[in-house]
Amino acid sequence: RRGDLPAATELRRLTRPFLLRRLKTDPTVLADLPEKIEILQEYRLTREQVTLYRATVDEMMTKIADSAGVKRRGNILAAITKLKQICNHPAHLLHDGSPIGHRSGKVNRLEELLAEILDAGDRALCFTQFAEFGHLLVPHLSHRLNAKIAFLHGGLSQRRRDSIVEHFQSGEGPPILLASLKTGGAGLTLTAATHVLHLDRWWNPAVEEQATDRAFRIGQRHSVQVRKFVCPGTIEERIDAVITKKEALADLVVTDGEDWLTELSTDSLREVFALGREAGDD
Repeated sequence: RRGDLPAATELRRLTRPFLLRRLKTDPTVLADLPEKIEILQEYRLTREQVTLYRATVDEMMTKIADSAGVKRRGNILAAITKLKQICNHPAHLLHDGSPIGHRSGKVNRLEELLAEILDAGDRALCFTQFAEFGHLLVPHLSHRLNAKIAFLHGGLSQRRRDSIVEHFQSGEGPPILLASLKTGGAGLTLTAATHVLHLDRWWNPAVEEQATDRAFRIGQRHSVQVRKFVCPGTIEERIDAVITKKEALADLVVTDGEDWLTELSTDSLREVFALGREAGDD
């Protein structure tokens, strides 16, 4: 917790006799795998997103400052969810069924990337932790890209999920597979994809790595590009920096999910949530 590198080193020394950890970077494994290229995909919020973001921070910080205990924790988690939704698209926060249009910097950048992937004849695997966001994206992207998009989520039967995976792997199904992180993030082989896009961040890096491993696994014969969407000056960038620091310290997942955020002071939370000038699109 205190970033004590000698303590982390001593912990690894003490536990080494009892643990066997095999990484894909090990020479015996790496020889069987192509290259994995990781990219932090930046984008900027639209003016509508900036306005919603600032209003939400002001509203939720007032609620957090005036609450305590379980209620305060609930308000913090609600604020995190709202800010993530705003970064995705205003309609994701508002739940009003309004048109996607060009109202989201993230969706605009996603359209550009997917168009390039399709032009190259490649296949893409897109992850979101929000099934609702996926339902918003599918008809919009299908229309904009003039392409079929498969969507793997918890509301489907097991038979339907298996069919989607089989068609995607065969190369006959839609070239873009959108998946909710909980449904498509583990246990599947999706090596037909050479691009993995994490549309919204899950703050436990092991969960993201597990999802990436649907494509970057034994049987993959092509290099895999992995993009993680992050908007500078938003909660996405602040928590990405914290996770990167923790990974560098011990190459170990220190916490699960977002629970550690609920223990921060109100002033620290304000720094995490506050919108930076670089977040908006000029």
